[in-house]
Amino acid sequence: MSKYKNKIEILVRAIIQNNGKVLVCRKIGKRYYFFPGGHITFGENIKQALAREIKEELGLFIKDYSFIGALENIYIEDLEKHHEIILVFEVKVDNLKLQSKENHLEFFLKDEKEFIKEKVLPATLKRAVLKWLKDKKPFWVNEINKKI
Repeated sequence: MSKYKNKIEILVRAIIQNNGKVLVCRKIGKRYYFFPGGHITFGENIKQALAREIKEELGLFIKDYSFIGALENIYIEDLEKHHEIILVFEVKVDNLKLQSKENHLEFFLKDEKEFIKEKVLPATLKRAVLKWLKDKKPFWVNEINKKI
C-alpha cells in the first residue's frame, strides 16, 4: 500500500530544454516517460523541492526557474487510485548532463519530432507542454480517471 493512498499528492515537474530538445526521464523497465521532478515534502517550499529533486536525480543545480502551468491528475496504477496536483516550471541549469544519480531512472533529450512520438505521461501534460513550447502561455489542465 502506498503512503499516498487517499491523499492528494503535490508534485513539481521541471521542463528543461537544451539545444531545442526537451529533457524527459523514465523508470528503468517502463515504456513511458515523464518530466523530472517529484513530490514536495511537508514544510518544503516549491523552489526547495525543485532544487532537491533536480540535485537528487541529475546532480545539477538550478540557475533559474519560472512557473508555466499546472495539472490535476487522477489515475489508476497497479490497481491503486492516485490524485495529484502537478506544478510545472521551466528550469534553467548549467552544464546539463544526462547521467542519472538515481539507479532506477534514466534521462533522455528529445527533439520535437521524437517527443511527439513518445508516450509521455500524463498525456494531457505532454500536450500542454507542446503548446507552451510554441506560445509560452501558462496553462491549467486536468486528466481524470486514466489507467497507466
